[in-house]
Amino acid sequence: MAKHTDAELVENACAAARAIKEELKKRIVGQQQVIDDLLACFISGGHCLLIGVPGLAKTMLIQSLAQCLDLEFNRIQFTPDLMPADITGSEILSEDRATGVREFRFIRGPVFSNILLADEINRTPPKTQSALLQAMQENEVTSAGQTYPLPTPFWVLATQNPIEQEGTYPLPEAQQDRFMFSIEMSYPDFKSEIEIVKATTSAQKNALGGVVDRERLTGFRDLVWRVPAADSVVTYAVKLARATRPDQEDCPEDVKSLLTWGAGPRASQFLTLAAKAYAVLDGRPSPDIDDVRRACLPVLRHRLVRTFHAEADGIAPRDIVTKIIAAVK
Repeated sequence: MAKHTDAELVENACAAARAIKEELKKRIVGQQQVIDDLLACFISGGHCLLIGVPGLAKTMLIQSLAQCLDLEFNRIQFTPDLMPADITGSEILSEDRATGVREFRFIRGPVFSNILLADEINRTPPKTQSALLQAMQENEVTSAGQTYPLPTPFWVLATQNPIEQEGTYPLPEAQQDRFMFSIEMSYPDFKSEIEIVKATTSAQKNALGGVVDRERLTGFRDLVWRVPAADSVVTYAVKLARATRPDQEDCPEDVKSLLTWGAGPRASQFLTLAAKAYAVLDGRPSPDIDDVRRACLPVLRHRLVRTFHAEADGIAPRDIVTKIIAAVK
């Protein structure tokens, strides 16, 4: 990639985002907010939880996005009998036919890809879920004392079905905190559903092409970390995260009774990074307060542990985040 100024890179990133969204329209109808959030999460270097009922094309969206980004893609269908080695890989005993020497050789698992779809991650036990922890945090895998680096970039997208809880294993809070975003996909509107039915019940199939190469994507990711954020933006992000902690005086009084646990410092970091990513994707050189507000729901939603009474009264994390945004000046 030729040397560009950061201002030129911001313009290039904005143009690339528009091109990706146009390419996705060949296969994905609507869901523009979800796509914007996915792109912001990706160029921030974070991982993402994608939550929605069956049939909303969560898997198709991720596969299509991987094709547009021209990156290696692997999918793992999580099941109760899945083992950690099925994800990370395992040591096998192999023999050199020429010399007869036997030695253990590491066979890489599907985690060794650029984009990993962990489909229905809550269907597998915690032992297997935790196999992703090192990969997500350190971008590496350790097996039999040897550490193997993962490809760059590396992005985990995990899907969950919110309506089926029998026979599932909810992700522990510590692992949920590793995900930068939690994005909820909702049902399409009436017109969009008509378009979806027409597109998926005809013989015509639209092939997607790569829009951005790996080198440019790496440059966009590096750019997000260099984008300056004003002290007021960082301060606001920290205030929002602290307002979720019921044991601290920063938490609004009408929120304290709704939460048993709030977001940690990682949420403050992700709010700031996400605000920078939204600004870059919109073609702006630095984020503002509105970018932080835009990131609040996907960043905070899965980090709030509600009280029993809040759950019994049907108060959703979205409602609590709305209260916090209204209270924090």
